[in-house]
Amino acid sequence: MEPILNIENLTKIYGNIPNQTKALNGITFQVMPGEFLGIMGSSGSGKSTLLNCIAAVIQPSGGSIAIEGKNLSSLNGKAMAEYRGKKVGYLFQNFELLDNLTGCENILLPTSLHNLPEKESRLRLNRLAEYLEIVDVLDKFPMQMSGGQRQRVAAARAMILHPKMILADEPTGALDSKNAKNVMEKLSGLNRNEQATILMVTHDSNAASFCKRILFIQDGVIFHELRRGDETQPVFYKRILKVMAQLGGGSCNVL
Repeated sequence: MEPILNIENLTKIYGNIPNQTKALNGITFQVMPGEFLGIMGSSGSGKSTLLNCIAAVIQPSGGSIAIEGKNLSSLNGKAMAEYRGKKVGYLFQNFELLDNLTGCENILLPTSLHNLPEKESRLRLNRLAEYLEIVDVLDKFPMQMSGGQRQRVAAARAMILHPKMILADEPTGALDSKNAKNVMEKLSGLNRNEQATILMVTHDSNAASFCKRILFIQDGVIFHELRRGDETQPVFYKRILKVMAQLGGGSCNVL
């Protein structure tokens, strides 16, 4: 099986000499189809920079990023728009829903931008809404929803075009413990039942315990890796805490 994502010697430098900051310092890893991979690290470790490079929000200073064998640096114009719209779906910490659109309209926005037929769009909407338990908020505006409902609407929007990979940036960061658990269970279900490939950046050990594999970043380099294997989620959670203790971090939510 070929990797869906291949990162080779990725670097990102901010600023100019002599005041340069190396946010990413030669990171290399792969993500396989259907994997649920977590990226963990303390604030300033480089994890969000890494995700933004993969999302093509910022350009790396060196190295390469390839999705299904296609190097991002070779994409421009229409091909880049296609990548951002169909190859990856982005799930933000603060939801990034449009306040003047209903839940339904927010979810369907990518389908109109990428000319998906209305009938197919509605079929996908209904399936996602039922699974994510947001049928009752489709006609509501974001301000009328709870934080958990908004994040699940955002998840449906990220999934509606059936992207090759979901990029989740601290998806539980703005949620209380109950809603955080619900969102992570839904993401885990999408990974398990729909074989959705998910790459999630988080500093929350509870959220990370839903992953199958975790890469730990410190000072722009990968310094440790954990694989869940057949162990239970609570056992994996304790292993994560031990590694995070070395980073000087821990858990922000208790699920």
